[in-house]
Amino acid sequence: MPTAAPTTMHCPLCGQSNGCAVAAGLPAQQCWCMHESVSRDALARLPAEARGRACICPLCAREQPAAPQAPAPVVPNP
Repeated sequence: MPTAAPTTMHCPLCGQSNGCAVAAGLPAQQCWCMHESVSRDALARLPAEARGRACICPLCAREQPAAPQAPAPVVPNP
């Protein structure tokens, strides 16, 4: 079953609007990605069919947050 081609207006990682100025017809200098860092990990998560074709959103472009640590087990008092 073929997958849908990525759109230029949506993040291929989360499906939300990517806020891309270029896709909206504005100059590249106005795009959020020209003023913020994009995580290499985020770029590595891009599906092959989206690479070079769709921009990720600012939220997905950030580093992945560290996995939450499990709370220490509660030991009942005897």
